[in-house]
Amino acid sequence: MASKVKSGLHAALQRTRALSVALAAPLSDADASAQSMPDASPAKWHLAHTSWFFESFVLAEVPGYRVFDPRFGYLFNSYYEAVGPRHPRAFRGLLTRPSLAQVLDWRCHVDTALAAALPDLDAAALALVELGINHEQQHQELLLTDILDLFAANPLAPAYLPAPPVAPPARVRQWKSHDGGIVQVGHGGAGFAFDCEGPPHDVLLRPFQLASTLVTNAEWQAFMADGGYADPRLWLSDGWAWVQREIITAPLRWQADGDCMTLAGRQPLAPHAPVTHISFYEADAFATWAGARLPTEAEWEYAARDDDASAGTQLDMAAPVQPTGTSPGLFGDCWQWTASSFLPYPGFRPAPGAVGEYNGKFMNGQMVLKGASCATPRGSSRTSVRNFFYPPQRWQFTGLRLARDA
Repeated sequence: MASKVKSGLHAALQRTRALSVALAAPLSDADASAQSMPDASPAKWHLAHTSWFFESFVLAEVPGYRVFDPRFGYLFNSYYEAVGPRHPRAFRGLLTRPSLAQVLDWRCHVDTALAAALPDLDAAALALVELGINHEQQHQELLLTDILDLFAANPLAPAYLPAPPVAPPARVRQWKSHDGGIVQVGHGGAGFAFDCEGPPHDVLLRPFQLASTLVTNAEWQAFMADGGYADPRLWLSDGWAWVQREIITAPLRWQADGDCMTLAGRQPLAPHAPVTHISFYEADAFATWAGARLPTEAEWEYAARDDDASAGTQLDMAAPVQPTGTSPGLFGDCWQWTASSFLPYPGFRPAPGAVGEYNGKFMNGQMVLKGASCATPRGSSRTSVRNFFYPPQRWQFTGLRLARDA
């Protein structure tokens, strides 16, 4: 690989690794060690796991590399069965040792070794470095959303970031029509993509319309005032059972006094901001109430084909980590639920080796989300990106955009 390309990869690696450390800077060791629920992980674990990834898949093959601590492999493997046993996910909050300082020392050790090894790595190893960069960007978003979930569980409602400006009035909603037909979706050509984003393939779309704006908090309040959470006719069967079992009456972290928990602590609910932290079940019920539906994954991707994937409210440490509703296109603010299940595309093949466990093994029972959120590192999204979560999950910045038949 040309030295210019390697230089660009090294710069991207440095930026990504530095951003992770910057995101953890406001945290104490206690903040970084606690775990709010089994779906979330401590911030310290995210910092360690991303170093484990590079150490296990890249540096382990570099002659003379010294593993920082052989015990850490068991602690910070996530779900790679082919690599070996691992500490149970639900008990990551019990890992009070190693300390945050030790994890940061490990990161420095890995970063130094990566910088020294990069000039001599072959194409296969460089592809793993690129995968590791994109993998770490995903964990940066998880780090932020897991901090929010942790701080929301604290009665003091601590703030991780200063309060952002009040969200401006929402843009006027328009319905953009799309003719449909036989279109191609999925990643193809140059540039990085996760294996699940391809191969490109043809799908048949009927004419449809997609809303130009995300559903707002004010619209959601109208849904609630109209008895949306109490009307079984609006809900899928599993969704209605979930609402009844979990006693769901509002989006996650909405307070009875009109506040909501954010990364800036408790803040007044911004009526014009996009609603977030909703489940697939809630999104589908709202769409039914609104006389619309959720877009399919292919519809959303086709509609976004000419959009700038780096635009809108995304993570760049200059914009607030909070949805604003000012994103001009389909990207930014929050991930958007679709009506599509996370399943393999025609011709899909997992990546070879242990990294093949990265996506393919999760293609069961989950729904696809498209776009990017205010916590997604800017520049890491694409029209073909397929985020995925189980229908009840809502601790991420998840919202919705309406669709309807033309």
